[in-house]
Amino acid sequence: MDKIRVRIFGFMGMGMLMVACSESLPLMSSSPTAQSPVSLSPVVSPSPAKIGFKVERLPHSIVYTLHIPNQGQYLVTPGVANTVEPLASFVQTYGAIAAINGGFFDPKNQKSTSAAIVQARQVAKPEDNERLMTNPDLLPYLDKILNRSEFRQYRCGSQIVYDITLRQTLPAPGCELESALGGGPQLLPDITLVQEGFQDSSNGKVIRDSLASDRRNARSAIGITRDGTIVLVMVGQKPDEPTNSGMTLKELADYLKSLKVEKAINLDGGSSAALYYGGETIYGKVNESGKAIQRPVKSVLLVQTIKKQ
Repeated sequence: MDKIRVRIFGFMGMGMLMVACSESLPLMSSSPTAQSPVSLSPVVSPSPAKIGFKVERLPHSIVYTLHIPNQGQYLVTPGVANTVEPLASFVQTYGAIAAINGGFFDPKNQKSTSAAIVQARQVAKPEDNERLMTNPDLLPYLDKILNRSEFRQYRCGSQIVYDITLRQTLPAPGCELESALGGGPQLLPDITLVQEGFQDSSNGKVIRDSLASDRRNARSAIGITRDGTIVLVMVGQKPDEPTNSGMTLKELADYLKSLKVEKAINLDGGSSAALYYGGETIYGKVNESGKAIQRPVKSVLLVQTIKKQ
């Protein structure tokens, strides 16, 4: 697999590289309590890079971008709730400094339709969602639904490695899968609308597009650049243009490519699209009056600071 490698350095004894075990990231309860951030070994970095936050106002959207540098002082990992929770509740529970909404879920039974692994433990499986598995309209697509792309974190010896790949992909030799959160479709290097968006066409006309991929909407995505930088992108709608703002999935892929992202995955969008940073939650979807829609979500991707020991 063509994975992005992030080196985390700590010194013990005669300069041996090692990474200490991180703390457990538990399944979030419906009544969150504060937890300590993940703690790894000290990071040796001559000039630690900071998270880059950018707001860009485009003709049909407002785009919020976080660049998470790969020098080893940050960890990007999933968080999953027992029910659904506001984005800020995940941040409080996991002691995170930033977060973006994550995988898909069924708002009626509040069960995930995306797979999630936290600290090498499967905490959410689409197979456990009976409404998904017994929906007659989805039966033709189940094999693809159960093998959608996910954002992954591996431990490969002394390295933390991030990748975006299909759920059924096996880890490379010498690597252990630490965490994963499903989404879909992939946006880069190619958009997999048919394979993972379950888009159907007839005589050149799209007859099924469950993600409304060709319509502008609030969107969320995560990507990886060649140098290992993790990029979080949340596309917000414009309050004065509530019915025709945001991005299509093609526009989102092109925007990510302009940021030099090489691998990217679409996350849950629409009313779920939200980003937390700097003590504030930014919501992507607006109603007809232009007011932000605040929707609790099932899962997120968290950015945590690795403590020095």
